[in-house]
Formats: sequence, structure tokens, C-alpha cells
Amino acid sequence: MTKLVAITASAASSAHTQMAAEALQKTAQALGHDLKTEIQEANGSSTHLSQSDIDQAEVVIVGADRFLERDRFSGKPTYAVSTSEAIRNSELVIRNAIALLDTLPSPRQPARTPVAAARTQPTSGLRAQPNSGSPQLTDDQQITPTSKFLVGITSCPTGIAHTFMAAEALKQGAARLGHDIKVETQGSVGAKNQLTDDEIARADAVVIAADTHVDLSRFGGKPVYETSTKQAIHDSSAVINTALATPAPGAVNGSGRGSASYLESVEQAKAERSQQRSGPYKHLLTGVSYMLPVIVAGGLIIALSFVFGLDPAEGSFGAALMAIGGTSAFALIVPVLSGFIAYSIADRPGLAPGFIGGMLAANLQMGFLGGILAGFLAGYVAKFIRDKVNLPANFEGLKPVLVIPLLATLIVGLLLFYVFGAPIRVIMESLTGFLQGLSGTNAVLLGLILGAMMAIDMGGPINKVAYTFAVGLLTTDLFGPMAAVMAAGMTPPLGLAVATFVSRGRFNKAEQEAGRVASVLGISFITEGAIPFAANDPIRVLPACVLGSAVAGGLSMLFGCTLRAPHGGIFVLAIPNAVGNAGMYIVAIAVGTIVTTLAVLQLKRRSTAEQATVKA
Repeated sequence: MTKLVAITASAASSAHTQMAAEALQKTAQALGHDLKTEIQEANGSSTHLSQSDIDQAEVVIVGADRFLERDRFSGKPTYAVSTSEAIRNSELVIRNAIALLDTLPSPRQPARTPVAAARTQPTSGLRAQPNSGSPQLTDDQQITPTSKFLVGITSCPTGIAHTFMAAEALKQGAARLGHDIKVETQGSVGAKNQLTDDEIARADAVVIAADTHVDLSRFGGKPVYETSTKQAIHDSSAVINTALATPAPGAVNGSGRGSASYLESVEQAKAERSQQRSGPYKHLLTGVSYMLPVIVAGGLIIALSFVFGLDPAEGSFGAALMAIGGTSAFALIVPVLSGFIAYSIADRPGLAPGFIGGMLAANLQMGFLGGILAGFLAGYVAKFIRDKVNLPANFEGLKPVLVIPLLATLIVGLLLFYVFGAPIRVIMESLTGFLQGLSGTNAVLLGLILGAMMAIDMGGPINKVAYTFAVGLLTTDLFGPMAAVMAAGMTPPLGLAVATFVSRGRFNKAEQEAGRVASVLGISFITEGAIPFAANDPIRVLPACVLGSAVAGGLSMLFGCTLRAPHGGIFVLAIPNAVGNAGMYIVAIAVGTIVTTLAVLQLKRRSTAEQATVKA
């Protein structure tokens, strides 16, 4: 009988920590060994090994996904794995840990030579670590038993920041766990770093970190784990582990898997619940992602037309620009939004009824609310017909080109004409009238709310709701909310960039470097530039950003600022007549930036003082 001690600590959840400890303890008991465990929770609570337990132990097992101090195990042979491996292969972990004893010198036996020791090294690619008395598992280097190869896809509605940040986070998370991953980014400029058929074929798992619809047809038969870009950015190691624990389609858990089967079922249930909650939201963001290039191109071309006056003469260059941006591009906004919402739900069969329904909604003056409704109606009707209406085999080929477009378009069109058209039009007219009549306190309140929404999740769902709301109002000639939203979206990265220059000592080296990039992203209206700071210290950074953005949005509405372009950041100020009350708009952005800077420095100062008190 061998005496062992084990310490478990998961970065993902307390459940992983508990399950790893339980798996090791039960397996050791079944093998006839004595093992005592210490569980270190993420919130700081833990069960502790006594010094006597450590002294009596012959081998130490560290099952952890994060850094742990190991000075107290100095002189003991230590075997380090991830919590996932401890759960899945607990017997192999224990046998390989005990195998370390064969490599140590005894009173009657000299130490083995490296060659001899190598013959008794752990199998299956597991790497053992003789303890040197100093921590060997760092945040940048995790040890895993076997190296896996994964493939992934990242995609976000705008296809700019979150797409590439999620890809980078997945690469770093895989590297920390000793795995390799290739990530295809489906950004605003198209797919980059595209996956080949060979890479997909040899992949052990597939990670889809996307907030929009992603075609999964090429991953048939592979275990696919779907999550959000936000989750991939903030907890990439957990995403990688969960993907590797996801069973392939049609796989049946064997009875001998024990804790591994339990882990897979728990993670699969969590993923299914998450997918159910975010389904409609994903469909909406898919529509928004395809709509954005249309509205940005159209909005900026309209803004350029103002160089030649607000009412250019017919046949002039300014009138041509207005026709391109306003008459043509803006006319496509609602149909494109509706069409690609339907596409996200029903794939290609949803496109035709979605586009036609969106155009009908625009003609019925239902606005962007009508476009959203038309998209969901078209998508779910087309999906129902595709999945539930069965035709004779000889006529199945007619379904995608005739049956689905005809029936879905007819159903959606009649519903919009006779059921939803009038009520939605009344709602849009009431909303437009209410917003046009806003002044004083009410206008400031709207600006405060929109501003806070822009910063509260840094480009996440709440941010996208505020932005989509403001963009939709551009089609009704309401330009104040758009100005408030863009000012509020610029202040988080700008405020944090200024803070890193004003007080560098309160930020680590990585944050200081990020501050330089954040300044450029801020003036370009890319709120995601603040994410690295919020990820490192959300409790202090997020409230400061929300406060500064709310102030910027409120001041923009108070000053009566307007913005006719849906994007462009500070650079739209160079376009004459694009920004109404441009001087006070700059003031609103500057004040919001200063408030963010002061708030984050104050909260960081308190953090430093608290740490000093604890050390004292």
C-alpha cells in the first residue's frame, strides 16, 4: 500500500475540483492505496492537508488548472495533471504517480540512470515532475497527460474585435493545457486561417465560439462544443476542456466511464441550456452582423453627401451620393436584417421569405421592429415546412426551390398584411413620436441608459441591443440616440488608456501595453478595446466604464448632439454636417473619458490600499 496526498483546484468550476478529488480518492481506495485530498475552491475556501499527512505521503498528486504554491511538498515526488485528466483517467494518474518511486534512490539501491528511469516513466504521454521545491505549474504553462488537436471557429456580429480576441484566447488556452488548436476566424473581411478537410478529419474536438450562425455541416461525426465568444475570451481553458469532454454525435457512454460520463453529461446539459437561452439572440445577431456593412456603407455615403449641403440640387454629385446611400443602401437595411435572421434559423430555405418579408415590412412602415418580426416568422415557418412537410421522393427536389419559398413567403406576407402590420406600425409611430418629443430630463435619462448599456458588457448582448436600437432609429430620421451610443462606446477604452498613462503603477505590464492599443480602438468606436482590463479586474473596471459611458451618453443627449453616420468614431467629425453640435459632442466624449479615468484610478487606489492592509 502506497500513501499519497492529492490537491485539486479547477479554474472552471468548483464541481470540477470536487469531482477530481472524488475520482482520485475512490480509485486509490479500489487499488488498495491510501490517499488523502485537499480541495481548493476558486472562491478561496478549501480543505487542508495536515503537515502529518504530507510528511507520511510517499507521492504528491497535483490535479490543477491554475497556479498552486507547492513549497510545502518540497522533497516529495510530485505528479501534476489537469483536473479533467484526473477525472477521466484517475487510475492511470495514480499508477503513473506511484511509478515515480521507481526513479528515486533508496538506501539499498542507487538512483537509476536517465535511460533506466525513462523505461519506467508514465505512459500515454503523461509527464511527471520531480518536485524541486518551487512552483512548476504557472498560469502560462499547464501540464496535461496527452496532447490533443482541436479545430475551432470564432465569429461575432461585427466581425472585428471579439472574433479575433476569442481566437487568440483559444490558442492561449490550448497552449496552457498542452494541446494544439487551429482557429478559423469568420470576420467582417471573410474567413481567415480556413480549416482544411484533413485538419478537420484528424481533430479530436471542434470548438465553435460564435455569437452568430455558423455552418456546422463540415464537422459531421465530430464532437462539437458551441459557446459564445465572451466565454472563450474569459475562460478559454474551461472551453477547451469541455470541448474535449463532449461526446461525438451518437456516442453512447459506457458503463465503465464513471466520473467521466457524469462530467460529460453535466457539461452537455449546461451547453444545451445555454444554447436554448441564446438561440433567438444568436439569430438576431446574425441578422445584425449582415446588416451592419449595409448601414455603415449607406450611412457614411449619406454623411459624405452633406459635404455638398443638406439639400443638394437634383443631378449634382451630392444628390448622387444621397441616392446611393439613402435611396439604395438604406432601403436594404430592413430586408437584409430580416433575410439573415431567417437564414440563421432555417439556413438557405429561409432567405427568400426572409428578404421578401423584410421588404414588405419596410413598405408597410413597420420599421426595424417589423423587420425583426418578419425574419423570425420567415425562419420558423421555413424550418417547419423543411422538417415537417414530407413529399414523395420524386418531388423532394422541388422543396427548396419551389415549395418552401412559395408557402413560407405566402404565409409570412399574409400575416404581416392582415395581422401584424397595423399594430407594429402604430408601435413604431408611437416610439418615433415619443423619442422626437424627448427633451430635458427625459432625453438625458435615455442617454444615460443607452450609455450604460454600451459599457456594461463591452460589445456583448446588452451592448448590441443598444447599438441596434440606435441604428434602427436612423431610418426614421432620429439621430440623437446614435450620437449618444457612439460617444458612450468610445469612452471605456479611451478612459482606460488615459488611466494607464496617468498612473502606470496601478496596472501590470500587459495592461500598460494594452493601454496604447485601447486609445486607437477608442477613437475608432471599438468598445472591445476595454475587454483586457475588464477581464483582469471586472469588479473595479466595469463600474468605472459604465459610469463614464452613462455620463457621455447623457451629456450628448443634453447638448442635443446628433449623428447621421452609424460608425466611424472620432473620424466622422471631419465630415461636414455629419455631426450636429460637434463642439459639444467632443465635450461629451471628453467628460465621459475623464470620468472613466478618475473612477478607475479611485477604485484601483482602494484596491492597492486594501492589499497593503492585508499584508500589514
